[in-house]
Amino acid sequence: MQDRFLRTGIFLAPFHALGENPTLAIERDMELVEHLDRLNYHEAWIGEHHSGGFEIIACPEMFIAAAAVRTRNIRLGTGVVSLPYHHPFTLASRMMQLDHMTRGRAMFGVGPGSLIYDAEKIGLKAADQRRRMAESLDCLMELMRGGTVTRKTDWFTLNEACLQLRPYSQPVMEMAVASSRSPVGAVASGKHGIGMLSIGGTSDEALKAHANNWAMHEEEARKAGKEPDRSKWRIVTFAHVAETREKARADMAHGLADFCRYFTDVATFPIVPPDIADPVEYLTSSGLACIGTPDDCIRHFERLWQGSNGGFGAVLLLAHNWADWEATKRSYELMARYVHPHFQRASNALRVASYDDATVKHATAGAESAQAVNAEIERYAQSKAKAAAE
Repeated sequence: MQDRFLRTGIFLAPFHALGENPTLAIERDMELVEHLDRLNYHEAWIGEHHSGGFEIIACPEMFIAAAAVRTRNIRLGTGVVSLPYHHPFTLASRMMQLDHMTRGRAMFGVGPGSLIYDAEKIGLKAADQRRRMAESLDCLMELMRGGTVTRKTDWFTLNEACLQLRPYSQPVMEMAVASSRSPVGAVASGKHGIGMLSIGGTSDEALKAHANNWAMHEEEARKAGKEPDRSKWRIVTFAHVAETREKARADMAHGLADFCRYFTDVATFPIVPPDIADPVEYLTSSGLACIGTPDDCIRHFERLWQGSNGGFGAVLLLAHNWADWEATKRSYELMARYVHPHFQRASNALRVASYDDATVKHATAGAESAQAVNAEIERYAQSKAKAAAE
């Protein structure tokens, strides 16, 4: 555990209630990424959605390009681009440009598309989404590595297609596939030797599914002659912390009800079933979320680590806007100050050891120091007296 280093970040859909100004909501999303950059979070993954009214970033690449100018260190990923919605050649070209514009800070997360309403609006059947993702990803991997691709499917054609730019990132831009209940993401990420983004909750049942999907990832990777790397595995969860559990729970009055309503009315599956009387209690007792103190959050992250059956590379918080803006910023700050050090090579361990060492020696060392000071005072007084006598 002393060598464990768990990267931290967010998965920003985003989720914004219908009553607020959308322009200011998107600007606040940008301010959140800037805030996390200052707090030394490692990653922010930005979603692509086109319907439903709540998740209002349609082009993660555009958001990332702007965020890269306003931040210094945080890495910025598409979380995720829905591959069936885009021609693989033009998508690869955009992402390669983004790799250069961000000087290698951009990451390329992909998936089949999560909102069925998006697919419906462009005439795409749900049954075709995962097949099309796999077809597109096969071509994208070759294109992003500088290869030339010729392929014809029922929805795109590539004729000796090759990008104009080589990657800025060496050897290639980091990529990852979203993985939920279906094994498709685990199989695709393993086959291509790229990262996996586990979404779909962190209940005990969900953690088992994530661990099983990672096992599938490892199996597919080895079949393809690639070495699986747990540092490329990211797990998405919920958390909000405050100085006390009472304060953290009270913060939920701002936006949790709107969030639950959206997932009941619009999204594919409800986060909180509609018959639950106390959503906060349900979220915390089920393991879906931590709503409490930094110590509670440490226990929550430890549970994820244990449930992964061997560890993973990064924990991503689903940015949810359950609390108001000031409480949200404070939550991320408290986690950065008091939770992250516990998971990043126990970064305060040497400080604690040094403090403890000084404490043990305090009585004797303090006495010796006082004796030395008093001796100097006495020596100076004697020299002054001698000088006066002469």
